[in-house]
Amino acid sequence: MKENNNLRIIILCAALILIAAISRIINAETHWYNFGPLVAISLFSGAILKNKTAAYLMPLAAYFLSDLYLQLVHHNGFYGISQFFVYGGMVLVVFLGTLMKKVNALKVLGFSISGSLLFWVISNFGVFLSGYYGPGFSGLSATYLAAIPFYNKDGVSTELFFNALIGDLIFSGLLFGAYALLKNKVAAPRAIAG
Repeated sequence: MKENNNLRIIILCAALILIAAISRIINAETHWYNFGPLVAISLFSGAILKNKTAAYLMPLAAYFLSDLYLQLVHHNGFYGISQFFVYGGMVLVVFLGTLMKKVNALKVLGFSISGSLLFWVISNFGVFLSGYYGPGFSGLSATYLAAIPFYNKDGVSTELFFNALIGDLIFSGLLFGAYALLKNKVAAPRAIAG
């Protein structure tokens, strides 16, 4: 029984990694940045997976796979020091998920918003350290101001933070909701049989 459960967890993790990587690639190709499940998967894996090594590796593997694709196809998958902060932000969101002791709708909502904000603050601090907007407090404030309605090189706003927040809320709701439904569906027959 334990081997069967381990196999299910491995299949779930592999599926979530592929879904997250593919969605990030689709977002990059369609220029609809940050509307994807990566923060939601980080939060979910931290909250649900008992194997914490797998919980931390799952979102990092998804990010790495999508970065590898972006590097091979567009030559912009690996882009410097700020990328370490993106990966670090994912790790901190997984850690945040480990703090969610009892999963319910209100906690998922609060933790999803917190995860979005945490990732936004950490990843954009990496942009500041890369020096893109200049040094000092003016560079720091310019970095965070520009990150709210993120502008691409053509001057078109992609509403990066709004996309991230909405995506995180939707995908967290889907992941935690599907998990609750599946958990109840599996537990109900056992209760009836027992």
